[in-house]
Amino acid sequence: MKTIAIGIGKNCNIIQAINIFEKTYDAKFILIDNDDELVSAILNDEIDAVVRGSLPASGVIKEVKKHFPDISRATFVHGDEHEFLLTPVGIDEGATVEDKLKIAVECGNFLRKLSKEPKIAVLADGRKGDYGRSEKISKSIDDSESLTQLIKENTDFEVKNYYILIEQALKDDCNVLIAPDGIIGNIIFRTLILVNSWPSCGAITFGINGIYIDTSRDQSVEGYLRSLKFAYKLANL
Repeated sequence: MKTIAIGIGKNCNIIQAINIFEKTYDAKFILIDNDDELVSAILNDEIDAVVRGSLPASGVIKEVKKHFPDISRATFVHGDEHEFLLTPVGIDEGATVEDKLKIAVECGNFLRKLSKEPKIAVLADGRKGDYGRSEKISKSIDDSESLTQLIKENTDFEVKNYYILIEQALKDDCNVLIAPDGIIGNIIFRTLILVNSWPSCGAITFGINGIYIDTSRDQSVEGYLRSLKFAYKLANL
């Protein structure tokens, strides 16, 4: 039996998700209502997986970074038509080309653990032809081209620079989308998942010893249920 720790906040959808999950899967749940205990659970090797659930947990990642400084996250969007990792999604993540290269490597290696071959789309703030329209746009385009080249040089993953054309990356069935930075990644996440209800399993956290699935405090019952199933699957790999 796997032990899963889960954060319980004001959104009661998480409780409903647990009740549904327990009807099919054999797991022991530890319910947590504060950041400190959630951090302790992440650091506890005897707990098989931790899910943020509906707990606000604003200080969790900051505290865990004291133990694992190279943390990054990628949201796993999992639906009938689309399945991909979206990263970076933390607003303070993916600030440099080097940061995004590490995330790309983590995402690619993670997909291979799931027996999937990485197909990476690098994104930027504009099209290639938009170069020069502003200093910010030009830098983003430069960074996207540097990142694409570094991924080619440091991995054997398939990778292509799609610039701002996220719709084309999805049409081409890319399974890793690398946003220009964590702020844009977070906005893409909120637009797809919270506004348009694309199915997400939550964000997998890389750079730690255990399994931590970061979820939105505003998720639906179905969304939390997907996260629980995802954590359970990873715990059983």
